[in-house]
Amino acid sequence: MTRTQKHSLRARTAVAASAVAVAATVWGATALLPAGEDHRTPRHENASPRGDAPADGKRGGPGPTPSPSSGVPDTIAHASEAGGNAVNITIDDGPDPRWTPQVLDVLAKYDAKAVFCMIGPQAKAHPDLVKAVVAAGHRLCDHTMDHDTTMAAKPLDYQRAQILDAKKLIEEAAGGSAEVAYYRAPGGAFTPDSRRVAAAAGMRPLGWNVDTKDFGRPGTAAIVAAVKREIGNGPTILFHDGGGDRGQTVAALDQVLAWLAQQGRPTGFPVRTAP
Repeated sequence: MTRTQKHSLRARTAVAASAVAVAATVWGATALLPAGEDHRTPRHENASPRGDAPADGKRGGPGPTPSPSSGVPDTIAHASEAGGNAVNITIDDGPDPRWTPQVLDVLAKYDAKAVFCMIGPQAKAHPDLVKAVVAAGHRLCDHTMDHDTTMAAKPLDYQRAQILDAKKLIEEAAGGSAEVAYYRAPGGAFTPDSRRVAAAAGMRPLGWNVDTKDFGRPGTAAIVAAVKREIGNGPTILFHDGGGDRGQTVAALDQVLAWLAQQGRPTGFPVRTAP
């Protein structure tokens, strides 16, 4: 072998060794990331279209940790306080002067309870409806100021203002007669920061297990079928009383509550505190 050939062989060997070392480093770094996770771009913590997440809000993480200032965990709630077969009815995007009273009438017909996730300016515009929700024994939920489904990708100061400004408007509309017990991110776009902001203000982050798709008005039968098909996913059902014509929702809610009664499944409220 000539001197030139030996030099070329040593160079190729060095390059190959370097490539192996780089590959091992890359593999080691990749092995530290959860499967399917890409840390180069921001990701909604609760990206599932059902707003579903593990009960502790972290995949494989520890159990709920209460916020030091409020005692309310910052993890996403799904379970019902009533336990057992209880179901949580949640109503989003109102209050609305046409549809919220009809939803309240249906709930009263079955002596059912619900959580109303309200948009701040909507609550300010209709304080009579906020008071009616509270008077009927239902609970209030903060659904932000503008229902910005992209807020998870925006600065913390923006997220904080969306959450806390809405809470203030809802409380003022309620006349100081009720607390805002929960926070639901628009589109389920929770972030660790937004959950902590909500929990520190005494609001438990609230997810859902059954998306009725009622917002798109697929038909009353389709909404009812979605509940029956997905109720095995968990107890929290998503409906809407705002954002447009909710006639199908009102009709479907009536049928769903009748069916739940037949199944021996009462309504309750989502958990707020650590077990």
